[in-house]
Amino acid sequence: MVQNDETQYIARILDGDTECFSAFLDRYSRPLYVLIVQIVGCSEDAEELVQDVFLKAFRCLGGYRGECRFSTWLYRIAYTTAVSATRKKKQEFLYIEENTINNVPDEKADDILYPTDDEERTARLIQAIDLLNVEEKALITLFYYEEKSIEEIGEVLKLSPGNVKVKLHRTRKKIYVLMNGKE
Repeated sequence: MVQNDETQYIARILDGDTECFSAFLDRYSRPLYVLIVQIVGCSEDAEELVQDVFLKAFRCLGGYRGECRFSTWLYRIAYTTAVSATRKKKQEFLYIEENTINNVPDEKADDILYPTDDEERTARLIQAIDLLNVEEKALITLFYYEEKSIEEIGEVLKLSPGNVKVKLHRTRKKIYVLMNGKE
């Protein structure tokens, strides 16, 4: 679905043709679920939160001004909804010493998320990502799983593109530490 189609669908929905909203459900349910489940860590909660996101989006559709892509607007709602849900549960996240992260060589950190057939490594990667904080999980999910651009991730998370790059780099190093122990 391209931006022009989305704009036409939005106009039709706002004019009373609410059935058109199902096109957005079909297109975005799965990607939003992937983001939310990474943040909240529970598939049942994520399914419920996806429904909440679409309900919020439907109710606030008149407030969408087209200043960003519609998908970015939806991802922003999904991110804030998931963050709110985790705050309510008071999840604890692992703290890693700053020097430990800084000592990871860039090339090792950059290779950590490349696909592999090594099942043990994949399992360690999943465990490491589970230990990340909400923003770090969102960064990894949006960049690697959803293949969003640095600029779009910045819009979703309300960060500058430079800040997104720095945080992605640091998060890769943190994942390396979590998977391999201290250097």
